[in-house]
Order: sequence, then C-alpha cells, then structure tokens
Amino acid sequence: MNSTYDLCIESPGRINIIGEHTDYNNGFVLPTAIDKKIKFSFKKNENSTICNVRSVNFNTSFSFDLTKVEPSKHQWENYILGVVFELQQLTNNLKGFDCVIESDIPIGSGVSSSAALECGLAFGLNELFKLKLSKQLIVELSQRAEHNYVGTKCGIMDQFASVMSKKDHVILLDCKSLEFEYIPVSIKPYKIVLLNTNVSHNLASGEYNKRRVQCETGVKIIQKEHPHVVSLREVTLDLLNKFESTLDPTVFNRCKYVIEENERVKKTVDALKNKQLTTLGKYLYETHEGLKNLYEVSCSELDFLVEFSKDYKEVLGARMMGGGFGGCTINIIHEHEIEQFIEDISKAYFNNFNIKLTAFEVMPSKGTSIKN
Repeated sequence: MNSTYDLCIESPGRINIIGEHTDYNNGFVLPTAIDKKIKFSFKKNENSTICNVRSVNFNTSFSFDLTKVEPSKHQWENYILGVVFELQQLTNNLKGFDCVIESDIPIGSGVSSSAALECGLAFGLNELFKLKLSKQLIVELSQRAEHNYVGTKCGIMDQFASVMSKKDHVILLDCKSLEFEYIPVSIKPYKIVLLNTNVSHNLASGEYNKRRVQCETGVKIIQKEHPHVVSLREVTLDLLNKFESTLDPTVFNRCKYVIEENERVKKTVDALKNKQLTTLGKYLYETHEGLKNLYEVSCSELDFLVEFSKDYKEVLGARMMGGGFGGCTINIIHEHEIEQFIEDISKAYFNNFNIKLTAFEVMPSKGTSIKN
C-alpha cells in the first residue's frame, strides 16, 4: 500500500460449493470466500464532498460529488456509486475520499468480483469514517446497491460470503433467516480447481432476472391454494407435483430444480461432515444436470468441461458455478493429478472451441478485512 493512504482493505471473491440459484428463492447455499481478492487503498482527501476512485486494472478513474450521487452510464462505476448511495441512506458522515482499487480476481469468471467490489468499498468507508455499521448491515447495503444501481436482482449469498467467511470453512447459509453455520472443509488429498471457460454469453443478467420471475410465478400460483407458501422454500416436491398440470412446463422445471437443489445442499453438508468425498462429487454432477436441463442456465462450453471431467477417476465431481452462460466450472480434483488434468482438458477445450482455458486453484479463505 502506498504510504500516503490511511487504510487498506482486502475483499475476496467467492465460490459456492453447491446451492446455485437458491439464494433468491429463500433457500440454502454453501459458499466461501477465496484467496483471490480486490485490494482497496483509502484516504480522506480533506474535501467535504468530492470523491476520486481509480481502478488500476482498468487503468481508468472517475470523480463524483457526494451531494449529487446518481447512476452512471459506465457499469463498473455503478458498483461504487450504488454503495455510496446506500451508505448515504444510513449516515450523514461520509466526506470526500480517494480510493485506489486493484484486483487479482478473474473478471467474469463467476467468482463474484462485483460483490467483492461492493463489500470492500462499504467495509473500507465504514472504517475510514468510523460509521459503526455491523458486518450484517454492510452485507445488506451491498446487495441493495447491486439491486438499485446495477440492476441485478441478486440474492444475498455473494455479499454474505465476501464479508462473513472464515478460513478453511464453508458457510451453510439459510437465505430466509440469515442463520448460518461454519462447516470445516477437510478434503485432502483433493483440491478445488476452477476452470474458466473465458466466455460470457450476453444473456446472463437478463436471463438471471427472468429465472427469478419464473420462480416467483410458480410461487404465486401455488400460494392461491396454500397461503403459507411465500417462496419455493415452503414448497416440497410432493406439493409441486400436484401443480404440474397447472404450471407452465418451464415454470415447473425451474421450481423443481430449486427444490431439489435445496435438498442437495443439506445432503452435501452431511457428506462434508462425514468426509464422504465421493458422495460430495456425485452431488456436484447432479447439480450440473439440474442447471443444464431444468434451470437452463448452462452453455455448450460449460457442459463440455463437466462431461470431459467424468472420464477422470481423479475428478470426484464438477459443475458450472455462478449465474451461468459462461464463467467457471468448479472441480474437486486429486492434488497429484491437477497438472495433468488441466493440460488434457485445456487441449481438448481449445480443439473444440478455439478458446484458451484458464485454470486456478482456490482455497477457502477469510472474508473482507483490514490489511495490516
């Protein structure tokens, strides 16, 4: 950190072992922060309202006035402006600041660089101006920033994992009550490897919001006969099946996937606690099938990587991770075979799609914190 700065914050990306697209349906998820981070250097700039933000990675900067915070035409700026706007709803104590941002999180890889950006900024400004906001409030305001300024109606998982994670653990998070439990990750001699397709199909954000609406549509229809149902969390497979002829087939499939995935999260926790790693891998493959066939958020590149991994006994499981239509697969691989597997799959992937694959190992890490 440049010595002229008052404070340095590190805010991590995240992975999700299992529990995809369940968070905005009040379901269960199993995420953790990873050892890829965004670093923020902050200082007060003695100006009462002017703020200056610079991105080292994008080699770009912008300034804004605290008295006129409004959405920008430049998407990355909205992550910053959205957080500042949400902070202003909670406090009058923000003043002018300078912030330099540098990241080693692969953008567009589905490890939620956006949540890291929001949470790191909120966490840093909370420290810099002694706002005394709880970690929970930082999580919630960061999520609101993404809803209100970026326009993605994301669930709470990404921000929660970015702030609340604990080293060598995953978080079993109940997205309805926000109760959570730290589950130790003990998977030696296996490691977690992400394979980045390096594709990002433009469908992603629009389709994400569409899936949310489809799930809500299913809930509304079921709710007419069962008033206790406020989300898919209250719907069992037996109950859903009674509505199969009533629901649009696509809506039925979306709901079915979410209900099955919630059960898989709970079963995966048991597998981790009992060190049943083969079972863990089986659930990952099942989730991918659900995301591909019922939720329809996969793509040919992701499917290729998952199918290819099934020929390797050293790979216990793999699935697409994140919003979908690109980004990464998450793979549980024996540590002795990682290098060979990456070499083989990279070659096959390039031969099929003429795209270079990026692979990186990740470790469950602690959440957003002050860098000493």
